[in-house]
Amino acid sequence: MKTRLQNRKNKKTKIKLDSLPVLEPNAAGIDIAHREHWCAVPPDRCEKPVRPFGTFTEDLEKMADWLQECGITTVAMESTGVYWIPAFQVLERRGFKVCLVNARHVKNVSGRKSDVLDCQWIQRLHSCGLLNASFRPADSMCVLRSYLRYRDDLVSARSVQCQHMQKALQQMNVQLHQVLSDVTGASGRRIIEAILAGERDARKMAALADRQVRASVTTIEKALRGDYRAEHLFVLRSAFDLYQTYERKIHLCDEQIIAQLAQLPARVDLKDKPVPPPKPGRPRLLDMVAGTDLRAELYRCTGVDLTAIEGVGVLTAQVVLSEIGLDMTRWRSEKQFASWLGLCPDNRISGGKVLSSHTRPVVNPVADALRIAATTLQHSKTALGAFYRRMRAKLGAASAITATAHKLARIVYRLLKYGELYVRQGMEDYEKKYRERVLHNLKKTAASFGFELTPTQQLAS
Repeated sequence: MKTRLQNRKNKKTKIKLDSLPVLEPNAAGIDIAHREHWCAVPPDRCEKPVRPFGTFTEDLEKMADWLQECGITTVAMESTGVYWIPAFQVLERRGFKVCLVNARHVKNVSGRKSDVLDCQWIQRLHSCGLLNASFRPADSMCVLRSYLRYRDDLVSARSVQCQHMQKALQQMNVQLHQVLSDVTGASGRRIIEAILAGERDARKMAALADRQVRASVTTIEKALRGDYRAEHLFVLRSAFDLYQTYERKIHLCDEQIIAQLAQLPARVDLKDKPVPPPKPGRPRLLDMVAGTDLRAELYRCTGVDLTAIEGVGVLTAQVVLSEIGLDMTRWRSEKQFASWLGLCPDNRISGGKVLSSHTRPVVNPVADALRIAATTLQHSKTALGAFYRRMRAKLGAASAITATAHKLARIVYRLLKYGELYVRQGMEDYEKKYRERVLHNLKKTAASFGFELTPTQQLAS
């Protein structure tokens, strides 16, 4: 009885779907897997409209040939791991319009769990126009994005080796982290190299510290007297060698990133329209990456200076460029852009009641970069800094970071879409406008109750 009811329910669902108009008659669907891909075309195009293909490059080319023989122009596939990337690139190179779909948007119908039925279901949904393509930037930006994401992995791996060095030093009771702000800095590296070379004289090692170190020489000598055991020295040596290896790999990755940026078309000519002056007090050395002025290179590619925004540096601007590209028409407005980043409230309403207004759990490198940029505005004497502090006092630190990141996202959107210059607003102007807005709302509220708001003599003066 239960099976009969289930079949009747599936039959009703199929009848409802079949009754929808076909918007994409030349649509195909592919179910992605690591060993084989199942591909489905409309039933009237071939005697066997559902076929499996392997994942080798030769098999992908055969799949593209078969789709062309069937008259297919657009293909939908799930974003399954990284298995979709070779198929996506082959089909896109062959001239197909490829629609990359979130798997959660396809699996909402029960009773369709096999690969054969999945590809047919994807094809049917795509032909009816019920699938929305996930965002994917231009191919040149995808290359830049791959370099930057791999660079983040290298930085994370380097951080792990730094932790191993600090642990080994702590186990030897070498309190180097108490006298140096950065163990992997110039002074810390010279001292660690001396330790690994067999030096045990604390006075000689303390002399290797830079003059700008705040700790006194006597304090550094005390910190360097420890128990240099062999097993901890082995860990320190291995971690230090790996740290230097990751440093070299990161430098090579930076060179590839600069080379890829140089291949991007220029939006402005630096001779006719030079780079605007940097932020007050920002050293030019921070903009140098692999011997190249990264800020000037980003300005040449984008036509705007994203680093003029408070809290946004060259690395943050680089992440924004690689993840979203330069075509801001993919988002109709800055509100839709903020929603895509997951930086705005997601109101879930049922029966006229707001069930939740929390932000959606979105994994987006741009949103993460903007959140990190927002945390640097805590002591900034600018309008964005004043906004962050006001939101933190009102909502708390976490919500304040999200609200400030949302404001940064709107600024980035307008700069990239309209090519506007960023005009920095001072903290005094922001506080003045905020005070005027609060007074206006108070007068409006008092008038609605039949009262009149009168300032005191001290306030009026």
